[in-house]
Amino acid sequence: MKKLLSVMMIAAFLATGCCNSSDEPVKVILETDLGNDVDDALALGLAYNYIDSGKMDLLGICINKEGTAPAELADILNCYYGHPEIPIGVIRNGAFCETDAINYAKAVVNMRNEDGSMPFERSITDYDALPQAHELYRKILSSQKDHSVVIVSVGFSTNLLRLLETEPDEYSPLSGRELVEKKVKLLVTMAGAFENPAIHEYNVVKDIPAAKAVFEQWPTPLVTSPFELGIQALYPAASIESDFGEELNPIVEAYRSYLPMPYDRPTWDLTSLLYAVEGGDMFNISENGTIEVTPEGSTIFTPNPDGDRRYLSVDANQAQAIVERFVELIPAAGRTE
Repeated sequence: MKKLLSVMMIAAFLATGCCNSSDEPVKVILETDLGNDVDDALALGLAYNYIDSGKMDLLGICINKEGTAPAELADILNCYYGHPEIPIGVIRNGAFCETDAINYAKAVVNMRNEDGSMPFERSITDYDALPQAHELYRKILSSQKDHSVVIVSVGFSTNLLRLLETEPDEYSPLSGRELVEKKVKLLVTMAGAFENPAIHEYNVVKDIPAAKAVFEQWPTPLVTSPFELGIQALYPAASIESDFGEELNPIVEAYRSYLPMPYDRPTWDLTSLLYAVEGGDMFNISENGTIEVTPEGSTIFTPNPDGDRRYLSVDANQAQAIVERFVELIPAAGRTE
């Protein structure tokens, strides 16, 4: 009976998303490869709206893209949207991805005014001194209530695996796995592809061993928004060009730097954050099961009533509603009435 109740509770929890039943904000740590695809920058815009509206408490930003530019852009965004207090963790010796796409993070941090000054404020003077992400995770998680934190991972799984492998330290006597099991209630990822196993999704293939360990061994429920979902919901270039106002905006500049304008871009990463904060009403959610990662990087879902892995999907009407929600929230972030 205890096993049956446990399975029923997991199913109910995953079906309704992870929004708190109370008015308390969802406590989130955001894991991102900021600087690869521009949807990461849009996801942060969505995050700032959630913070200001009281829906989310962003405990930290953990970056899994190498280099100082991603952290510097995160700092710029934090400052621009009025939240320089949000801590940032970085990765060292991670997956190489510098030549995978135009690095819009570098483009934004290198922007200068005509007089040589920087157009965007920073709060950090030494980005090389930032803590590694797995260390920041331990510091944050150790101070939170049990089963209270949602990790939203919209990049590679490297930092998550490193967290699981950490040893007891000054923050907690627990191992990384024990700390996650005690403090995290849900992991929401943007990763994988389930409609076509021949698709080896980018966030998986950049670190297949880490993705395999996380999908198969992560000790809490896991919901993922796969490749085929985000590609159905395109953020419109028209919104970038008209909805953000006339003030110089780092998200707009990132978007313009990524590809020649105008272009609509899939909202892969945003959908994970939307689910984590607002729940599952705008999505279809699979039955419970397990997810296997093959050596080539395919993600294979197998239904299993005892499993605690699920994935999201949408139809055309849901995709349109999701885009409309993003266009409503992201340009409004940081604005005061």
